[in-house]
Amino acid sequence: MNIGVDVAKTEIVVACAEGTWPVKSLPNEKNALLAWLNTLPPGSRLGLEATGSYHERLADLAHAHGFTVLLLNPKDTRYYAKAMGQRGKTDRVDARLIARLVAHEHPHLIPYTPPTAEQRRLTRLIQRRAKLVTVQGTLRQTLQGVADFQADLNALLQHLDQLIARIDAELKRLMTLQPERQAAYRRLQTIVGVGPLVAAGLLSLLERVPFTHGDAFIAFLGLDPRPKDSGRRVGRRRLSKRGPSELRRLLYNAASSASKSKLWKPWYEYYRGKGLSSTAALVVIARKIARIAFSLYRHNTSFDPSRLAIGSLT
Repeated sequence: MNIGVDVAKTEIVVACAEGTWPVKSLPNEKNALLAWLNTLPPGSRLGLEATGSYHERLADLAHAHGFTVLLLNPKDTRYYAKAMGQRGKTDRVDARLIARLVAHEHPHLIPYTPPTAEQRRLTRLIQRRAKLVTVQGTLRQTLQGVADFQADLNALLQHLDQLIARIDAELKRLMTLQPERQAAYRRLQTIVGVGPLVAAGLLSLLERVPFTHGDAFIAFLGLDPRPKDSGRRVGRRRLSKRGPSELRRLLYNAASSASKSKLWKPWYEYYRGKGLSSTAALVVIARKIARIAFSLYRHNTSFDPSRLAIGSLT
């Protein structure tokens, strides 16, 4: 049975692609979800969009029941709706659409595996930290040049700095709870340009998702160039920008820092010399850093700077 679920904070709307039962609404509460899951036949597949944290309860319970859970990117379902000619948008319509998507596309989708409590906390801390950094920047721009509020602004920014520092300390603590994780955390930081925060972000993803090869890791990060060709026309390549935007930002910052180092600067100048803009050159370096991180994690090795000689990597 292929089931589509539209998730909201207080309720879910479920639909069955086979039409076994009509579309219905359920409270997004543990007991109600458990009672409904117990009525589903073995081997059922549930598709639902990743919506903040509202989907986590159902996804975890369904996985614990032995069902296949497919987490969908909302952007994918939106494009799928357009391709199918969907003319309106309601919770019931969306649930039916997701059920249809699951029924036809499930062989090409990766089943959901619940993260551990530590992995989930790690991911949320990184996301919350990113939000605080954004708020900091917004406050600075909003009150820039307003002398009357400078003291209040400085006090507020100082409190935010303290909160961010506490998050950083908690991230480091989580990295030391398991010997294997701590060792991998240290190995990732041997990459020039990768600091504690970037290493924690990379490790949180590498632990959680079983990537089979480096290309899959790059694609998940959204650092893969997306072709747009037609006939003899070769279109401009742009990043797909799929996956975790904050980790993509952290890798770009790591590349920016690394490009000033003795090791990475020749690479930066090499790509600039090929006509790439400064942003494009940094994106290429960020992608290389991500590939190296994947290799170090997979093979339990440390970074070897000698392998970064110009011409040794493509």
